[in-house]
Formats: sequence, structure tokens, C-alpha cells
Amino acid sequence: MGELFRSEEMTLGQLFLQSEAAYCCVSELGEIGMVQFRDLNPDVNVFQRKFVNEVRRCEEMDRKLRFVEKEIKKANIAIVDTGENPEVPFPRDMIDLEATFEKLENELKEINTNQEALKKNFLELTELKHILRRTQQFFDEMEDPSLLEETHAPLDPSEVIRGAPLRLGFVAGVIGRERIPTFERMLWRVCRGNVFLRQADIEDPLEDPATGDQVHKSVFIIFFQGDQLKNRVKKICEGFRATLYPCPETPQERKEMLAGVNARIEDLQMVLNQTEDHRQRVLQAAAKTVRVWFIKVRKMKAIYHTLNLCNIDVTQKCLIAEVWCPVSELDSIQFALRRGTEKSGSTVPSILNRMQTKQTPPTYNKTNKFTSGFQNIVDAYGIGNYREMNPAPYTIITFPFLFAVMFGDLGHGVLMTCAALYLVLRESRLIAQKNDNEIFSMLFAGRYIILLMGIFSMYTGIIYNDCFSKTLNVFGSGWSVRPMFDPRVGGNWTDETLEDVKVLQLDPAVAGVFKGPYPIGIDPIWNIATNKLTFLNSFKMKMSIVLGVIHMLFGVSLSLFNHLYFQKPLNIYFGFIPEIVFMVSLFGYLVILVLYKWIAYNVFTSKEAPSLLIAFINMFLFNVSGTPLYSGQMAVQTILVLIALACIPCMLIVKTLIMRRQHMWQRRLGTQNFGGIRVGNGPTEDEAEIIQHDQLAQQSDEESERCLLSTAFKAPEEEEFNFADMAVHQAIHTIEYCLGCISNTASYLRLWALSLAHAQLSEVLWSMVMRIGLSSRSIAGFVLLSLVFVFFAILTVAILLIMEGLSAFLHALRLHWVEFQNKFYSGQGFKFMPFTFDSILEGTFDE
Repeated sequence: MGELFRSEEMTLGQLFLQSEAAYCCVSELGEIGMVQFRDLNPDVNVFQRKFVNEVRRCEEMDRKLRFVEKEIKKANIAIVDTGENPEVPFPRDMIDLEATFEKLENELKEINTNQEALKKNFLELTELKHILRRTQQFFDEMEDPSLLEETHAPLDPSEVIRGAPLRLGFVAGVIGRERIPTFERMLWRVCRGNVFLRQADIEDPLEDPATGDQVHKSVFIIFFQGDQLKNRVKKICEGFRATLYPCPETPQERKEMLAGVNARIEDLQMVLNQTEDHRQRVLQAAAKTVRVWFIKVRKMKAIYHTLNLCNIDVTQKCLIAEVWCPVSELDSIQFALRRGTEKSGSTVPSILNRMQTKQTPPTYNKTNKFTSGFQNIVDAYGIGNYREMNPAPYTIITFPFLFAVMFGDLGHGVLMTCAALYLVLRESRLIAQKNDNEIFSMLFAGRYIILLMGIFSMYTGIIYNDCFSKTLNVFGSGWSVRPMFDPRVGGNWTDETLEDVKVLQLDPAVAGVFKGPYPIGIDPIWNIATNKLTFLNSFKMKMSIVLGVIHMLFGVSLSLFNHLYFQKPLNIYFGFIPEIVFMVSLFGYLVILVLYKWIAYNVFTSKEAPSLLIAFINMFLFNVSGTPLYSGQMAVQTILVLIALACIPCMLIVKTLIMRRQHMWQRRLGTQNFGGIRVGNGPTEDEAEIIQHDQLAQQSDEESERCLLSTAFKAPEEEEFNFADMAVHQAIHTIEYCLGCISNTASYLRLWALSLAHAQLSEVLWSMVMRIGLSSRSIAGFVLLSLVFVFFAILTVAILLIMEGLSAFLHALRLHWVEFQNKFYSGQGFKFMPFTFDSILEGTFDE
């Protein structure tokens, strides 16, 4: 369980991989996902690295697979996902994969080209068929068809003079339906009204062979006189992308052509069907294996990317890599390396050496499906420093509890718990479905968080005795209305008194009226009390202060474990102790006053109880006005304020002065002066290796040897102690903590505010909606109640569960990030990003 409370211990390892075994070893490391590779070639261009050609080949295969996937989706064929995790292909298998993908791509492209040509031919024949039919209808509708016959002989002006019959030429074609109005206006203007246009829509849409979209077109026929108008008409048709088709002169020729076109269309349709069937068979076969192909190719690509991060020795026989890995996983990493070496057939084992370094390791927190959601909440604020206390284990309890304090309602908690239980109990089936909805994926990832929030909301709902704004009278109220004196009748209350008087005052000091406290939670009689809000205001406000101070004190206490682990006694004596004493002296004392007032005063003495707010203000004024809470209150409060004030210079000044004194003492101890020459003691052998590794890893062998000799007799560079910077930093921290204690305590009042807001909103929803359905007792009232209940349920889920739940969630998140975690958690580390194939299996394919 230790890994829950602190991040995993990490180590920097150096890998020596034989060239023939490097591929298989990296593959096995990617399967376990427990090493993070460092780039040892930061100054080398990505196009100049050793395995750049292999990466390009993988990218080319990936491109071909994306083309196949696009064709499969275009054909509305489902890609088979069996959840299989194929092994990484060997490098020698890349040629076979390339040949397979090349053959499949060429086959699909050839099918697409042929199909597009066939569809284009089919479209032309279909348009010609419609033209022949419509043209015949146009001629049949004419009163004198002999005037509309086309002749190829030029029109002789002498015949026109002699009164010979006028013969017109015509062209027929197809144009997009939306261009007809503009097309007609252009013909009229350019030809000056000397043409005659007839058009008719094609009822069925036609398929565009290039895009596959359905387009609506119209058939047109244009009559004109002379070659000049003919040329103009053809140019206009060309400009509007209209397709012109030859149309025979006589009806008999048109009829014969139509019969031939229909026969060709039937033959072409049969060929198209066969081509489409062949294409479907090819795509269906590819759909069964395309996911496996994707995984194989992208695993190979990820391996070669990782190999490009390694160094290659001068003999070109060994690859050197540096990795971050958890110490607890060293055995599994060694086993993976042995397995990779055996799989590659190499006889030389791969070597993993642990290295000493002063570089900060990455932060790695082990999680499971239950703790991952809470760890993500913490990481969203910031990745913790290496080996820093992890707030996630405590967040598992405190986060849903603080949420429930603001959301406390038994009915709403039950609904939230049922929704979370559905996600938890069916998680295997829901994971297999792989829903791509972003909102659902987010809710599913936080299913255990929602489950705990619902359970805790049920608990706080019982404490508040609140269920859909109504109370549950399970044990009977602790209050009684008899015997109670009524001054109007001069005796005890009667049944008539209870029926006539709407507002009655119960005095708990009267014997027999208050029978004792309710066994658990708030007495149900408060639900009908006129001063219910006043009572809940006082109760929930004090409860928020108590919970907030306890939560902050717990956060400050956790900082002690950080100081002990990192061996910083100065931070304990002049950081932790003054901080905890300062908070306990002021706000811890306030919590004690709240609890003391709840215990010390009963129903008979409650009217004499002084105000805690006035008492806390007078504490800083060194004054006690009115009745004191206890004897010696003035002396105790004066001592506590003085202790709190004394803690401020301890944090502000003393710590900085001691740090300066320690620095000067270390400086005198670590150096000696001989004749005014400052000579360093020099690093140890381990320190020299660390300096050589961190500073000279990227240099050549000769430069590394020369620099190592020079650094072996040179004092390591130390960061210069700046007293002014340290004093300013400590002043900022002290002021922030002292003022933060006040502001953070006030921030916990959001528990009180949101709890009251949720209860009042629930009560308003009940009184404005459900009361309408409950107002009638007839059959019509039952129907009305059913409709009102549906409306009430929708509003409850939309407003009280989703909107109010999200609001309470965000406020609980803020209380943990700002008020709790800042007491011990800096969150300035960087996350452990291991090389793993999990993202490829999940379908994200992130590199």
C-alpha cells in the first residue's frame, strides 16, 4: 500500500542492446509499458537518424491502410474489432506487409477507376435517354412540327425572300436544375431574344460518378436560326457546364436510338453490379483484418521511433539507450529483455545498468480502475514532485464527503448511486462497446467517483433528514405539543387550538414538550417550523467551519511527512511547527468554542449563550464583552493570540537567518585558503561519474575523457546563496500562509451556502411542481399527477442532479486544490510517460 501515499521510486537505467536484438527488446518493453526512453540525440535532425527509412516505410503502409479504411467506411461496412492484440511483426515481415498493402491499394484503385468510368458512361447514357424522351415530347406538343425540323443545310436568304418556309436548328442537353433560371436569362440577353428554350426536370436524381452525390438535373432544348446563334448557344452551354448530346432529326431515328440506348444501359447496369459486388467482397475481406494491420504497423512505427532515440556505438553493433523505470519493475524489465533477446535469436544478452544522477526523476503513481479517477483529479492540478506525498488516497474519502455536504439529499443520493452502479456493474460490456461520446466517456471514467459521491450524499441526506425536500419521521419527533400552555384559553392546547392557529411556538424549556434529541440527524419537526432556515443556517455554518479547519489541519500535518522524508529538519522546526501552532491557536480554538457551546448549553441556558462571532472578534481586541463562555477566557485568548503572533517572525525571519548561517558554515567547512588561493575538496568518484554523465553524455569520446579529467580536480559548481531572494521568498510564503488561513477558512463556508441552496431549490421544485399534481384527488387528478411527475422527474435530473451536482463537484474540487493541497503539495513535477502500446490498442494511436 506504500505506493498509494508516495510516488514510486524511480531509477535511471542504461540499456545496451545488440543491433539484431534491439527491435525485439524494445517491442517487449512496449508490451509491459514500464520504461520511459530519453532522447540521446537531441541535436540530430529527425531526417538524419538511423531508422528514418524504416519510419517512412511504416508511414507509407499506414497511409495505404488509411486509404483502405476510408473505402471501407464509404461502403458502410463495419470494421471487425475482436479485441485481438497481435504481436509485433519481425523486421523481415515488413516486405510481405508492404506487398500485401500495395496489392490491396492497387486493386481498390483499379476497381474505383473502372467503376467511375462505368458510372460516367452510365450517366451519359441515362441523360441521353431522358433527352430522347423529352425531345420527342417537345416536338409532339408543337402545333406544326414541320417548322421545327433541323436541317444541316445553310439557310438561303433568297428562299426567305421568295417566302420559302423557315427552318430552325436546335441543340439538346442536360444542365443542373439550380442553374436553369440564370441559364435562361443569359440566353435571352446574349441572343437578344432570338432563341426559343424548352426545359423539363428529370424526376429521379442522378449520381455524380466523381463524388457519388445525388444531383438533380433538367433536360433542355434550344431552337435558333443560323450558325452565329448556334455558336453563341454552344458557348453559353459550355460556360454553364451543360452537357450537349446529339439528337436525331426524325422521330424514327430518335426511336431507334432510344431503343439502342436502353439496351446499352441494361448491359452496363449488369457490369456495374458485378463490379460493385467484387468491390464489396474485397472490402469485406479487408475489414476483417484492417484493425490488426493497423496495430502491427503502428507498433512497428513506434518501435523505430524509439530506436531513433538511442545512440549507436562506433562498431555499429550495439545500441545504447537511457530509460527511466520504477525500481519495483526492474525484474519484469530484465525478464522482458531476456524474452526479446531469445525471440530475436541473439546469443548476446541485453544489459540494464542502474545509473546515478542528480536529475529529477519523473513522477509515477500506480493506479487501478478505482483509484485512477481520484489520481486524475490530483494530477489535473499539477503532477507531484518526485516522492512527494500523494493527496489521492485521502481524496478518495474527503472529496466525495465534501461534495455530499453540499449535495446532501437522500433521494438525490439514491438516484446518483443507482446511475453509478449501472456503470460499475456493466463496465466490461460498456468497455467492449467503445462508445465515442465524449461526455459518456468522461462519466464512465469517473464512475467510482460518482458512486462514492452518491453513497456519501445518502449519508449526509440522513443527517440533514432531507429526501426530495421532505423529511422522514422514522423514530418519531423529539418534540411534543402537549402539555403546552395557551394564554388565550388560559390552559393547555386543545385540538381546536391546533386546527385554528397556523403558527405555534414550542418552548423546549417546558417539561414534556422536548422529549429528547432525535436518534440520528435533524428532528423532522423542523421541516414545518417557521424558523427552519434560521436554525439550519446556524447549524450548517458552524459545521462548515469545523470541517474546514479539520481539513486544513490535516493538510498541514501531511507536510510533516514530506519534511521527514526529504530530511529537512529546518522546515520542521521553523515551518511546520509554527504553521500548525498558528492555525490551532486561532482557528482550532474557534472550533473548540463551537463544540464547547454545543455541549455546555442546553435548552434552559441557550438564551444566555454569547455570540461566537463577537467572542472571536474580541479575542483580537484583547477584550471580553458580555457574558464569557467560561472562566479565564480573557487570559486564554490573550495567550493564544500572542503565541500566534510569535509564530510569524519564526517563519518570516528566523528560518532565513539560520539558512544563511548554515550556508556560511558549509562554505567555511568545504574550502581552505592557502595564500589567498581557494582550493576545492573536489568531487568523489561517484560524483565525478554523475557530472560526466549529466554534462558530457552527448560529446565525443575524446572530449568526454578530457572533460572528465578536468572535472575530477575541480570543485562542483554550487548554486550561490542569495539572502535577499530567500528573504523575499520566505516573506511571500509567510504572508500567503497567514492570510490564507483566514481566506481558506472563509472559503469553506461554501459548504454551508451550497447545502442551503440545494435544499431550498429542491423545496421550491416540490412546492411549484409536485404540489400541483397532488392538489386533486379525482381520476383527472391522477392523470394530472402522472404528467406532473414526469415533468418533476425531468427537472430533478436536469437541475438538481446534473447542474447542482456539477456545481458541488467544482466547489469540492476547488476546496481540495486550493485549501487542502497547497498546505503540503507543490505539484511541480513531470509525469512518467512510459513507452507503451496501450494507446494503440485503445484506438488513440498517440505517439
